[in-house]
Formats: sequence, C-alpha cells, structure tokens
Amino acid sequence: MSKKPLAQSPNIILVLLPLTFTSIALLLIRMWLTGSLIFWFMAWNLLLAWIPLEIIIWLKNRLKSQPWLTVPNLLITLAWLLFLPNSFYVMTDIIHLQSRGDISIMYDAVMLLSFVLCGLILGYINLYMMHKMLMERMSQKRSHMAIAGVLLLSSFAIYLGRYLRWNTWDVLVSPAGLLFDVSERFINPVIHAQTYALTTVFFVFLGTLYLFVYGLMQILEGKSKTQ
Repeated sequence: MSKKPLAQSPNIILVLLPLTFTSIALLLIRMWLTGSLIFWFMAWNLLLAWIPLEIIIWLKNRLKSQPWLTVPNLLITLAWLLFLPNSFYVMTDIIHLQSRGDISIMYDAVMLLSFVLCGLILGYINLYMMHKMLMERMSQKRSHMAIAGVLLLSSFAIYLGRYLRWNTWDVLVSPAGLLFDVSERFINPVIHAQTYALTTVFFVFLGTLYLFVYGLMQILEGKSKTQ
C-alpha cells in the first residue's frame, strides 16, 4: 500500500502549531503569575523563526510552475536566507536562564527549552525542504555543499545577532554599519578570534544535529515508500 511522502503528509504547519502554542502559553502563564514582561522578546523571536518557513513554502509553490533562476524567485530565496538564522538564533536565548526569585528556575528552564526546540525544529524543517529542492535540480554533492554553506552563514549570522546585536532588517536599515562590522572581522581576523571560534561552535553543533535530522528523514521516507 503506497503512502504520501513524509514531507507532504500531514501539513507541516499544523504539526508545528501545538509546540508553538505551548511555548506561548508557558510564557503567558509566567507573565500572569509574576506580573513581569521580562521574557516578552521570546514571542517576538519565535515569530521571526516562523517567517522563513512561510517564505520557503511560498518559494516551493512558485517553483512548481516557474524556473528558480528568475529575479523574483532569486529574491525570495535571498529573503529566506536572510531570515533563516532567526530560527536557529532562538537557541541562544538559553543564556537568559537564571534564578530570578519570582518563579521556579525549573519553570523558566522548561519554558525556554520549549522555545529553543520550536526554533530548532522550524530551522531544520526549512533546511531539509531547501535541501530536497536543491537535490531535485543539482547533484547530491553540490546540494550538500550548498546546505553546508547555508549553515555556515547562519552560524555567522547568529554571532552577529547575539554579540553585535544586528538584526535581519539591518541589511536594509543600516547596511553600511553592518558591512563595516562584517568586513572588519575578515580584514583583522586575529583580533576577532571570538568571531571565528563561536561561529565554528555554532556550525559544528547545528551541522551535527542536521546530519542526524537528515539521516532520520531518509530512513523514515525510505520506510514510507516501501509501505
């Protein structure tokens, strides 16, 4: 008996909604119990993490009837690439975990972990969808290298966001300042060793985890095709 590929059934957005709602609910409960809005930014960061998924679904639908190498589709791809790091960036919000005295630190740990998991899942779904789209149009080796490049750029973007406080929209709002900070780290790599160290750490972690996700998806999709 044949079944739909795992990536098509069920609707991926519906699958992700329960975890998203749980994260938001935990945040709202914390706000209600403590009267504090200190973690309000978690909801904003999670919203940003959702944007690339909407973009890649839009792109995937367009590519069903249009070639990829057109100006609109290339711009959509660029927008996806700019927003994707927001999904992985959520994991760095774990640095805000500390005992504040207004609620159990264990509650905050569970709440933050729910946001981190949601962000990572969103990021890897994005990455896997792009990976599949690339493999339909180029060799497996080139598609793997492209995804590795995406992960490396995302890792660098996470550093820019967490330590230099640059945001996605700064590409348009403050391109000169962003370009200066980025170029400075390439011109003077020795005095910016932290940039390379942390980018490498993010890349190794995200890449290793994606290898697991990719391998798992291959196993599940292989079983789906044989049933």
